Amino acid sequence: MEQTLFRGRRERKLGEGIAVRLEGVRKRYGDTEAVAGVSLEVRDGEFFSLLGPSGCGKTTLLRMIAGFDEPDEGRILIAGQDMRGVPPYRRPVNTVFQNYALFPHMSVEQNIAFGLRMRRMPKEEIARRVAWALELVNMQGLEKRRPNQLSGGQKQRVALARALVNEPEVLLLDEPLSALDLKLRQELRVELMNLQERLGITFIFVTHDQEEALVMSDRIAVMNRGQVEQVGAAEDVYELPRTPFVARFLGDSNLIPATALEPRRVRTPLGEFVLDEEDALTPGQEVLLSIRPEKIRLFREKPNLPNVFQARVDDIIYTGAENHYLLEADGVRLTVNTLNQDILEPGHDEFSYDEVVWVAMTPEKLVVVSEAGSGGGNGA
Repeated sequence: MEQTLFRGRRERKLGEGIAVRLEGVRKRYGDTEAVAGVSLEVRDGEFFSLLGPSGCGKTTLLRMIAGFDEPDEGRILIAGQDMRGVPPYRRPVNTVFQNYALFPHMSVEQNIAFGLRMRRMPKEEIARRVAWALELVNMQGLEKRRPNQLSGGQKQRVALARALVNEPEVLLLDEPLSALDLKLRQELRVELMNLQERLGITFIFVTHDQEEALVMSDRIAVMNRGQVEQVGAAEDVYELPRTPFVARFLGDSNLIPATALEPRRVRTPLGEFVLDEEDALTPGQEVLLSIRPEKIRLFREKPNLPNVFQARVDDIIYTGAENHYLLEADGVRLTVNTLNQDILEPGHDEFSYDEVVWVAMTPEKLVVVSEAGSGGGNGA
C-alpha cells in the first residue's frame, strides 16, 4: 500500500521504504557543533527539503549523506545500508552543487558522460543515456557547447543531467537555484518538481529560501543551530509552527506573549483572547501565540467577532500585489498583509497612515507555538 500526499491539486505517491535514515548524527569542527544529534527519515520517492539560515548545518548534513564528510557520532543509512566508511563514489547518490562544478574544457555531452566513462560503461550505452539526459533537461542541440557558452540556467540543467544520468537512488541538491535570477529560479523550481515526480527519484534539497521549500517539498525539516526544530508537510510547518524560530523563519509571523487564564482563554497585552477548541492550556501557563500577517482582518467598524481590539496604522508598505500594514497597539507592533484589490470592488477597504482600525484575530488562526522564552529543540 503506497502512502499518498496531496500537494495543491497533485496527488503524490510515495513508496513505503525509507530511502535515507539519520540516527543521532553529530558533526563538530573544533569547538563548534555544526550538526547536533539529528535524526530523520526520508521516504522513497519523496521531495524532502532541509531549510534554514546560513550556518544552521543543512549543507554539512547533506555532505555527510553524500560521503564528503563523516559524522563524529551517529549513523547514516541509505536504502537500509550503513554508509560509515563508504566513499562518495560507492554511494547510490549524486550531488548537484550550487556552483555547477562543470569541467570548463569539456562540452555539454562530455560533462554529462563523465561519470559513465569513469565506470567504463560501453560507448553505446553512454550515448543512449546522454541523449536521454539531454532530452530530460531540454538541452538537445547544445551538446557541443562549452560551459562558458551557456547561461546560468543552462549550466544548472547540465549539472542536473550529469547527476541524473547515473540513475542514483537519491539526488542531493545543495542550493542549486540560488545563483539564478528570480524569474529563472521560479521557472526551474517548477521544472525540478515535474522532473522529480516523473522520475520518482528521492530528492533531498537544501535551501535557505522559504518560498522555494514551500512550493517544492513534500516535507520540510526546518534547521537552526545544528538541530531540527520541526519536520512536517509544507502546509503543516507553515500553518502550525511549533517554535518561535519556525514561526519567524518560515514566512512572517506575529508573536504575542500570553498567560493562560483558563484552558482556552488567555490574557495578552492586546486584551483577553479566546483560543481554538484544540488548544488546552494550564491556568498560569505562559505561552507565545503566533498568527500570520495574512490571517489578520482589519475593519473600520467594530465587527461582531472574538479577539477584537483597536490599533493605529503606523506605516504602510506597498509591494505591488499586497499592502503591508504595520500596526501599533498598546506597545505591541503587528504586521498585517492585505491583497491589493480593485478599489471600486464592494467591501474593499484601504487604510491610511495614523488611522485607528479594528483588528480581529479569529481563534482558529491563533497558534500556540511555545512556552514564552523557550528555544527550539531537535524536532526530528
